[in-house]
This record gives sequence, structure tokens and C-alpha cells, in this order.
Amino acid sequence: MLFKQLFWLVALVGLGHFDETTVVPDDTEAELITDASEVEPITDINEPEAPETTPQESPKVIHGCPNWMAGIPGSPGHNGFPGKPGRDGRDGAKGEKGETGLPGPKGDEGQPGEPGVDGEQGLPGLPGHKGEKGDSGYYYRSAFSVGLTTRNPVPNIPIKFSKIFYNDQKHYNEETGKFSCPYSGVYFFSYHITVYTKDVKVGLYKNNKVIIFTYDQFQNNNVDQAGGSVAVHLDEGDEVWLQVYGDNTFNGIYADNNNDSTFTGFLLYPDLH
Repeated sequence: MLFKQLFWLVALVGLGHFDETTVVPDDTEAELITDASEVEPITDINEPEAPETTPQESPKVIHGCPNWMAGIPGSPGHNGFPGKPGRDGRDGAKGEKGETGLPGPKGDEGQPGEPGVDGEQGLPGLPGHKGEKGDSGYYYRSAFSVGLTTRNPVPNIPIKFSKIFYNDQKHYNEETGKFSCPYSGVYFFSYHITVYTKDVKVGLYKNNKVIIFTYDQFQNNNVDQAGGSVAVHLDEGDEVWLQVYGDNTFNGIYADNNNDSTFTGFLLYPDLH
């Protein structure tokens, strides 16, 4: 019985035509209709509401015959065409600050800038530390004073003054008649000569070069005096001496118990570096 009802329903759907009136079955189907009266009548299918956003054509509702069951649902339709792209949305909120990146490579060195304006003079600085104690001034000592003990010394060689008045540092050599400079600095030299029996011409030498000359002429058996002095810079190792300049006609240097001829020298101040 149920099979027959389904058969008729499918047939009616396939024909695409339904009559809202009731179809009268034949004698053969009377029993089917009688049995079907016990089945709850099929209510009309209400038309579904169309979506608000996209209006669609209302589907056709097939009204079946009363006391008949609904048919099998049809197959789903084909997918529609894609809609147009929507408008761009609003910009999102600002994101959080990212992590600091790695340092980039060192750039090329720029050109030097122009000198700035001179600033104001600063305040005086604090006194420095006390320096180390320097050498004592007494460390640089050099002096001599000597006299002649013989008459008429040999010309053109250093005069040997053998009478020692002062020579504690031994910087004057009485064997050679020369003074040897122990420290670079400024020295003072002087000589006093008694002239008798001949003319005198002497020179003060430094390393074989004359520094000063002194000439005195003998007068009629009278004792005469001559002398000279000079300040000169010496380097360590320089030598200074006094000698007769010329031949034996200029060596009238005299000395005895009552008359002296002397040669003196001493350091004024050393070179301090």
C-alpha cells in the first residue's frame, strides 16, 4: 500500500503538474485511499523567507494532494557566480614597537669640521706634585790657581805653572800645564805676569786656538806688569792653557821670591739640561 502511494507521488512530480483538487482513484486504488485516510494529511509547505542581504526568487511550492506524503528532496543546484569584491576595511590599530635591529656597518669617515670659536680662559689648575730633589750646586765645582817658579819659559808650548795655590779637584795638570774641562759650562780665566829683561807676548789657548793675546814691552831694566782675563764657554773635555807667542824675544816672563806670575781659572755655572 505504501509503495503504491510513493509511486504515484514520484510520477506526479516528474510530470511537473499538480492539481490542487483531489485526484479520485479507481476501484483498484480505493483500498489504498481508505488506508491512507489513517495517515495524517500533509500540510502545505510555507514559502521560506528570503535573506535580507541578497534577495532571491521565491521557490515554487508544489502543493500535493491532500492525504499524500511529500516527495524525495531534489539534488542541490550548481554553485552561483562569485560576488563582487567588498570595499576595503578600515585601518587597524597601530601595532606594538618591534625589537631594536642589529647595528649597521660603519660608515665612511667624514671630512674634518671647521675649528670652533675659542672658549674663555679656564681657571688656573692645581699645583703639580713636588719634583725630585735636584743635584746640589756644590756638585759642579772646578777651580785652580797656580804660579810660575822658573824664568823665561820655552815659547810656543804650554807654560808649566808648578807653584800650586789651589787645585783640589785636580782639573789642572801641572805636568802638562793644561786645564781640562770636567763639566760643560761657562768658565772664567785670568793671568798676571811680571815682565823683566825682555818683551812679553803671551796667548790664552783653547784647543790649539788663541782666545786672547797680551803684549808688554820691557822698559830700561824696570819691572813691569801685564795681564788678561776672559769668560768663555767650554764643553766637557776642552783644554785651556797659556803659552808664549813667538820666539825667545817675547818670553820675558819673570818670577822670584818677591815677584809672581800666576794663572787662574774657575767654573762660573754649568750647563744644566
